Amino acid sequence: MWIAYNILFAIGFVLMLPRFLLRMRRRGGYRDRFAQRFGRYEPALRAQLAASPRLWIHAVSVGEMYVALQFIESFRLQEPGARFVITTVTSTGRALALAKANAADLVLYFPLDFPLFVTRALNAIQPRMLILTEGELWPNILRQCRTRGIPVVVINGRMTEKSARGYTLLGPLSRVVMGYLDSVFVQSVADRRRYLALGADPARVEVLGSVKYDIEADPDAARRAECVFKQAGWGPGAQILLGGSTWPGEEGALAETVKRLRVNHPELRLVLVPRHAERAKAVAEELDRVGLRVLRRSTLGDSVAASPPEVLLVDTTGELKSFYAAAHVVFVGKSLFGNRGGQNFIEPAVFGKPILVGPHLENFPGVAEDFFEAGALLQIVDADTLSNQVGRLLRDPVARTDLGRRAFDLVTRRRGVMNTTVARLRAQLKGPV
Repeated sequence: MWIAYNILFAIGFVLMLPRFLLRMRRRGGYRDRFAQRFGRYEPALRAQLAASPRLWIHAVSVGEMYVALQFIESFRLQEPGARFVITTVTSTGRALALAKANAADLVLYFPLDFPLFVTRALNAIQPRMLILTEGELWPNILRQCRTRGIPVVVINGRMTEKSARGYTLLGPLSRVVMGYLDSVFVQSVADRRRYLALGADPARVEVLGSVKYDIEADPDAARRAECVFKQAGWGPGAQILLGGSTWPGEEGALAETVKRLRVNHPELRLVLVPRHAERAKAVAEELDRVGLRVLRRSTLGDSVAASPPEVLLVDTTGELKSFYAAAHVVFVGKSLFGNRGGQNFIEPAVFGKPILVGPHLENFPGVAEDFFEAGALLQIVDADTLSNQVGRLLRDPVARTDLGRRAFDLVTRRRGVMNTTVARLRAQLKGPV
């Protein structure tokens, strides 16, 4: 069984190699520290790893990294001396970790799940515990952690139908892998049910809720965004439609919506924050075809733009939450086309914003259920309903306020999961870190 998995993994990696190389070319930073994916670390880094015991926390990309960093911050409030190794798969996740992590922590790329590479990584890191943020269960690393007596814990765990089908393809190996998990703290009852169906021990899978509810509104966020709007030449009367974490097709739908609605709402402006900033050129070209004036965030200096745009295209990273805080209506992307599963809509909810999403929310089934039950989310099915709902909200400030208030109240009620998660993990460690 293990021989078959490793052979298939090696074949899969070779087939995926062209995609890795293409990402290196497109993203630039993807090439940096690429050897770490094979468990190879420079001598100075190996010395740092050997200097003190650490907890290893893994976050696949940006969304999971925010949760990981939040967990680390909460854990340190109770264990100030704790040190972490933070791993990720993507260059964007690594950039966020480097920008936000404590100086005492080390940021690495996660090793490819092949026995040699996993052995090298574990020999170098020697973690007291492996903490997986939301999921991504790689058989070889879990197997070696069990052999070495390293506890493996999943925090903020989720298991979508799509992910469950993928693990099912592992056959009997799936049940073996589930047996390597010491604790799984999941977001919803549905997540727990899927873990159990794959073979996880019922005594080790607990529903705590989503730690993504445990975020606070930054009081300075709106002010920062308004400073950017002022630089763009937008006055205080501008009405802001924000497209957050958008994917191909969604930018065009939002642009067409703005073009149509500006006939009756001349102060309407569009702020677009694509999920991947490297797509900015293609997005700008699409907006030009729609016939809207576009200004890229990266071109703004200290002076006010000579010609105020109709669209601000945010081709920088780390500013989305600020723009959420200053928006009048929010659309959260990766949800309208292509069955991509959605992005985090809790972030605008914490600012009390009216939120629209598409039909594809597979990445957040439990959270979506909470929002729909609270009447805190508007779901649209296509570009026409997007335009209709945005227009309705622009005409009705009372409806905007009410929808945003329900979202804010829901987030407030659901907070506290992170503190519970930290308490559970500290109990498993049985002593200070």
